[in-house]
Amino acid sequence: MEAKAITGIMCDSICHGHRVLRMRRLLLATALVFMTCTAVAQVGVGPVATPLPPPLPVPQDRAYNGTIGLHVEAVDTAHQVFSIHETIPVQQSGDSVLLYPQWETASHAPTASISDLAGLIVNIDGVRADWTRDPVDMYAFHVDVPKGARTITLDFQFLAASSAHLLRPDMIEVPWQRVLLYPAGWYVRDLPVAATLVLPRALTPFTALPFERIDDRTLRFQPVTLEQLVDAPVYAGRYTRRISLDDRDTKPVTLDMLADNANDLAMTPAEIAHMQMLVAQTLKTFGTPPYRHYDAIVTLSDVLSPGGGTEHLEEGENNLPAAYAADPSQQLNNRDLIAHEFVHAWNGRSHEQADLWSPTFNQPVGGSLLWVYEGQTEFWGRVLAARAGLRDTQQTLDKLAMDAAVVAHREGRTWKNLQDSTNDAIYMAGHRVPWRDWQRREDYYPEGVLLWLDVDSRLRELTHDTRSLDDFARRFFDSQGSGQITQTYTFADVCNTLNIIAPDDWAAFLQQHLRSHDDSDALAGLARSGWKLTYSNVPTETFRQDEEEAGANNLDYSIGLQIDKDGRVASVTWQGPAFQAGLSPGTHVVAVDGQAFSTQTLLAAVQMSATKPLRLRVSMDGNTRDVVIPYRGTLRYPHLERIAGTTDRLSLLLKAR
Repeated sequence: MEAKAITGIMCDSICHGHRVLRMRRLLLATALVFMTCTAVAQVGVGPVATPLPPPLPVPQDRAYNGTIGLHVEAVDTAHQVFSIHETIPVQQSGDSVLLYPQWETASHAPTASISDLAGLIVNIDGVRADWTRDPVDMYAFHVDVPKGARTITLDFQFLAASSAHLLRPDMIEVPWQRVLLYPAGWYVRDLPVAATLVLPRALTPFTALPFERIDDRTLRFQPVTLEQLVDAPVYAGRYTRRISLDDRDTKPVTLDMLADNANDLAMTPAEIAHMQMLVAQTLKTFGTPPYRHYDAIVTLSDVLSPGGGTEHLEEGENNLPAAYAADPSQQLNNRDLIAHEFVHAWNGRSHEQADLWSPTFNQPVGGSLLWVYEGQTEFWGRVLAARAGLRDTQQTLDKLAMDAAVVAHREGRTWKNLQDSTNDAIYMAGHRVPWRDWQRREDYYPEGVLLWLDVDSRLRELTHDTRSLDDFARRFFDSQGSGQITQTYTFADVCNTLNIIAPDDWAAFLQQHLRSHDDSDALAGLARSGWKLTYSNVPTETFRQDEEEAGANNLDYSIGLQIDKDGRVASVTWQGPAFQAGLSPGTHVVAVDGQAFSTQTLLAAVQMSATKPLRLRVSMDGNTRDVVIPYRGTLRYPHLERIAGTTDRLSLLLKAR
């Protein structure tokens, strides 16, 4: 053959080989794709889902035949065990479902634990009957009721050892929602309950519920609906005091104090006058009371969780430190708790956001308007405490400076807006949040204060300082005597009422706060009211007390951490200097600039860090290392400062009416 012909044959052969190779690769790739697809989508192969059981009865607004009897014994303080005997009239034969309340009003979340219920025994007309827990809803119990049956009887215990010292020899709290089961299929406002309660001797009870004493231990309550019962827990104490705050013949208000020590019940005449002024100022702001009477129940104890409260229509739970009444000057961060819970009688109980209302204690709820429900209530707590003299003007400014500083340093705003934070209660309750400023948790409280400050300032701005948020509150929350019937509200209702006070695009205004990822939007109310957030190297007394209560020095606004007296890091600011140095919550600081750790040594080193690098020796998980904190500054603590040449609308807001 000629060379040219041979070359052509070779080329053809090589090209054919390439084509075969490409074809093999294509077939291999196709096979791999097919194998991958079949590996992912195995339609008709493998187990099939088991059908869910029938749904639980849907609650209906209908009459209930008979009255539920509830007998609670709160006497076993040694074991912290409540014993319950309950009688439930049978409504029909067949499957009867009983529910243990899961969703709690104050937490806006499913925070009641069914694990604390134990020893459940069911009898039907005196004969022992079996019960079955629902396979899907662990808070539901099924009982097969025979034809002709009249009464279901329940006996069980509520084990309170894990529930914040509810049952102690000298002080007891009875949270009704933890000591009962109720029939599914009805609104809780349609279920009549007649309750009796047995307490240890020599304890004085406080509750908004009307009752009579059967003997020195037993209280018999007038029949009320299940909704009303759960909204009025009972407190009882050995050391107690009652003070009238509004002694009118109708709708009186009392301060009911319970303490671990009789000396803690002392309250000066001036302090009592401030509390009476609080009631008067609240009524001037909100108008007609929604309650028939109101009990501000205050526990003074360092055993209970201090600084916590729970709202109800006709009473408020206020858990405060033991020294609150005797030494109020050292309680600057707790001065508006009673005001907050009192305001909730209007905003929260007689008026409730629509998606938060539920016909039972076992249906999920939403929280889209918690910036109104909780945020505006927190705002009024700050304002009314100032108007009543519980804080002076400077102390109120210092508290607002702390609110503003928290809001200004929420790194989590870059990814999570305020509107999304209203979901926090549902999925964060009971869970540890190690990176608070990044994860954000219930920021509708402090940020809600600034949001409503902006609304108040905008109303004043639009009306040349003739209208304010007081006008909104009076129109929006005035019960006009119908407080016993809850009224629900929506975002549109809020905007419509604001438009009546001062026309504007309030929907856009509020959405700017709710959807923004910009700190300047969150802080806009300060500037509109004539003030700005600044920092100095000297903490306010309010800030210092807050550190003391938290048990940690707060250096969030300098090196970006909070640390206790032993050098344990309680929290670290996301992407702050301490974060950048590799510190995290739980780190133990053992040395500062070569000296053994002490609070004083650390504060002095931070103060000098502008000229001298801050070096720490830290230990974490048994590993010790040296780090340099990349911070060049000084100590920084929040303050508010007037903006020169602007109208001081904040001072107008805080002035007593």
